[in-house]
Amino acid sequence: MRRPSLSLWTVLALAIVLLGAGGAAWWVHGRPAGAGGSSPGADHAASHPGPFLQGADFLLVTIDTLRADSVGFAGNRRVETPVLDRLAAAARVFTDAHAHNVITLPSHTNILTGLYPFQHGVRENSGFTLSPAVPTLATLLKRAGYATGAFVGAYPLDSHYGLNQGFDVYDDRFPRGSDPDEFKLAERRGSEVVAPALAWWNAHRGGRRFLWVHLYDPHAAYDPPEPFASRYRDRPYLGEIAATDSFLAPLLTPLLDHREPPALVIVTGDHGEALGDHGEMTHGLFAYEATLQIPLVVWGPGIEPARDGRAARHVDVVPTVLSALGIAPPAVTGTGGTGGLPGRSLLLPAAREDSYFEALSTTLNRGWAPLRGMLRARRKLIDLPLPELYDLDTDPQEANNLYDRDRPTAHALARLLPAESVWPPRPGAVSAEEAARLKSLGYSSGGGGGGKRSWTAADDPKTLIGVDRKLHEVIDAYSRHRYEDAVRLARECIAARPDFAEAYENLALSLRQLERPGEAIQALRAGLAHGGDPESLSLQLGLALSEAGRPQEAVAVLTPLAGRGGTESVDVQNALGIALSDAGRHAEGVKTLERALQAAPENPKTLENLGIVLLRMGRREAARDRLRQALALNDKLPISWNTLGVALYQGGDWAGAVTAWQRAFALDPRLLDALYNLGLVAAEAGRAAEARNALERFLRTAPPERFHDEIARAREVLTHLGG
Repeated sequence: MRRPSLSLWTVLALAIVLLGAGGAAWWVHGRPAGAGGSSPGADHAASHPGPFLQGADFLLVTIDTLRADSVGFAGNRRVETPVLDRLAAAARVFTDAHAHNVITLPSHTNILTGLYPFQHGVRENSGFTLSPAVPTLATLLKRAGYATGAFVGAYPLDSHYGLNQGFDVYDDRFPRGSDPDEFKLAERRGSEVVAPALAWWNAHRGGRRFLWVHLYDPHAAYDPPEPFASRYRDRPYLGEIAATDSFLAPLLTPLLDHREPPALVIVTGDHGEALGDHGEMTHGLFAYEATLQIPLVVWGPGIEPARDGRAARHVDVVPTVLSALGIAPPAVTGTGGTGGLPGRSLLLPAAREDSYFEALSTTLNRGWAPLRGMLRARRKLIDLPLPELYDLDTDPQEANNLYDRDRPTAHALARLLPAESVWPPRPGAVSAEEAARLKSLGYSSGGGGGGKRSWTAADDPKTLIGVDRKLHEVIDAYSRHRYEDAVRLARECIAARPDFAEAYENLALSLRQLERPGEAIQALRAGLAHGGDPESLSLQLGLALSEAGRPQEAVAVLTPLAGRGGTESVDVQNALGIALSDAGRHAEGVKTLERALQAAPENPKTLENLGIVLLRMGRREAARDRLRQALALNDKLPISWNTLGVALYQGGDWAGAVTAWQRAFALDPRLLDALYNLGLVAAEAGRAAEARNALERFLRTAPPERFHDEIARAREVLTHLGG
């Protein structure tokens, strides 16, 4: 539910460099994992069974936030998933399948590379980008002559995170840009993903095709479309899943009806959803079965339908695909020896399987204890300051912690934890260059908990579940515009955990919405003083200083952040560009924003900010063009509409200006600038009733400390109108 973290973490160079004349091998830096000297699951070198779908098409469907027990074919009678049920009835269904992460980006990186997170280096949804040196499944299939297309549903899989590697088409055209609700990630409905995906699939009929379709709908906040909203009024999460099933019908039904050439189809979830299990509301905090276990279905000619209870993992997807399609897998070479990918084909005979998993979001964003774990033979170790051990056969709800009663099993599983998976990396685990890079990003300063190397029971997520739930209440209050409640709840979070950077950020956001930027500045500085994430808090501090009319201070805070790179540098450059303009340094602001635009050409927020600064400089036509570019990318940007209205008015297009301001205010009734502009221009055009309505409403809601001059002018105009 939270906004994407602004922590500037980077991909570690445990990561992978491409070797060999054709790039045919992967090199994993660092010694092999586990006591036996190999990555989990890599100790069985089964012979290649021979391709039985050589040259066939391949369709990969990933459904975000899909619990293993949330679909009809898993026995759920409270949801209707006829399309997926039909597929599963004719497929191999793996009933004991697990992810390795409980958030979107790392989990999809596991699926598409066949590597564990500590091998490919992507450990969280933000701050990490997949190295171009790491081949994806798309890379391998493209080399084998496949056309490759990907169609994704939400921002966590934006192309700048690196999963676009190897795809001829990577369609991530979800709406981007500013949104009054800070806690909503950009996404699009599954129907809007499937339609262009299906068009691509049909356009490439006759050749070999690899299509990846990602549907984000079941992710919180749950808001299914009709008729599913009505059918599942009391179960909106299941309503999203039923809707997702319906979205997949145009894609899967022709395959099931054998109206398409032979194809391999794999459907899985990236992770599950807690829905209150173990006190967790959504996902990302724990790694219990509610969020770690996932559906996994493999369908295709020659694959016998069955319910398969063998252990299955996301790292098994790449070997399964390569084996079935007759494509040689790459070698993974480490300093301790050579072996295959850590996974194995799910269509081979069973072998002993270990599965590593982790949940590091609260470590990176809050400084809480890192969660790592191992699964073997249905025994599950969760490695935390308060460790846990479960027997999933006898205790599928993970209600009985066996750690103190079965120390030998717990210790055996602990010895299997890969040495490379430790976060933060041990001294010496990264090169001097990498260490310098991490230091430049605040690693050594303890930002976001990054410099912490030991944790106690007080840092265990189980101990802090109450704080996590309180944070959800903060976000809920903020999203419902109950800002006073959000302020109170955020202060309660801070009282319970004074180093909780997210709580300071959310407190500051709420105070800014209440037009109390001075208090927001105090809150952010308090967060920095308590060791909170320096990158994220400093960015928010710069924004608050700009809003408080202290642009020179904002520039001083933001300038050191702007040159540090990372996936969030565009946000810093946007904030700095506006701060420079607020300080009267418009030309420098434009240059800064143009650098941001060069880094992310389709970022509407940057185009919006350029429009604002160019308009301040009197470059009306250039401003208008930038604003129209922003709205072409996302037509639901109220600030862009408001600023475009000003540009159109200055150019003599009064009718266009009024339309733009009406659109801005309809999108965000709190955008008082648009209401004020609309009132003045209506009065100027002789439309007295419209002007009076807009200006009276403006006077009822405008805070005097921010709109002092505008309030005076509105009263003057109303007097002239006889209001």
